[in-house]
Amino acid sequence: MSQENNIATITKEPQNSPARESLRRLLRHRSAQIGMFILAVLILTAIFAEQIAPFDPIKPLKNVKRRDTPCVHLLGCPKDAQQHLMGIDGNSRDLFSRIVFGSRLSLQIGISTISFAILIGGLLGAVAGFLGGWIDDVIMRSMDVLMAFPALLLAIAIVSVLGTGLINALIAIAIVSIPRYARVVRASVISVKDLDFVNASRALGASNLRLLFTRILPNALTPLIVQGTLGIAEAILEAAALSFLGLGAEFPTPEWGLMLGEERNSVFNAPHLVFFPGLAIMLTVLSFNLFGDGLRDALDPRLRGGAV
Repeated sequence: MSQENNIATITKEPQNSPARESLRRLLRHRSAQIGMFILAVLILTAIFAEQIAPFDPIKPLKNVKRRDTPCVHLLGCPKDAQQHLMGIDGNSRDLFSRIVFGSRLSLQIGISTISFAILIGGLLGAVAGFLGGWIDDVIMRSMDVLMAFPALLLAIAIVSVLGTGLINALIAIAIVSIPRYARVVRASVISVKDLDFVNASRALGASNLRLLFTRILPNALTPLIVQGTLGIAEAILEAAALSFLGLGAEFPTPEWGLMLGEERNSVFNAPHLVFFPGLAIMLTVLSFNLFGDGLRDALDPRLRGGAV
């Protein structure tokens, strides 16, 4: 009876899957907790921007002073004055409303560009790592040529050829990001393609296409997921830099880098117009970096235990 009870007890104990164990480590990671909290606030702000923003982010306001300081009733601003939490910009628009709508645009920029870069770069890296030989040499030497140039300078050169505008800026950022993901996927594919379960599928007659997309790639995606999370932060920062230089988003789009570029000469007489967009960029990039670090540690099979 005691042996049967022990067997029953063992079968009733929950068996943690690798995915559940990784999720547990991620949720206990202190840096990831901070990153996920900031990301949650950012995502909710982007989703409910119309309800959060008190004014139109593009339409100038009437009867306001240009570059006026923030007016918050709780901080002593007169009750009869109209409340502007972050002040008025140089075009008589509410800065807080533009910051709120800028969160939506920044998320779209980061996710769309990195998704495109992962799709193209991941496919190129997978083909190069799986086939090897001269195909590997041609693809990876092309990636090395792209990586030889500083990413921002190459993006500026691409935008100069394609023309200014947010769409062209996103294309440029995606192109300069492709080599990074190609190298990551290639290294993962090479480390997986000769494992026993792949050789067993090959012995059973699986085609190269089936081996690559159903056996190898699903087991080589962990580094790509982590790199993609960190890459979103880089894409947002690069898009803000291009907009700051006048090569990305165009007036009057509510984009944080463009806001900095428009008010860069007001840093001394109206510092709030530079401080708040810069703070929004910093917090967004920081949140993705913290979340990416936590995700990397959670998905690393060599780690054991909880918070870091």
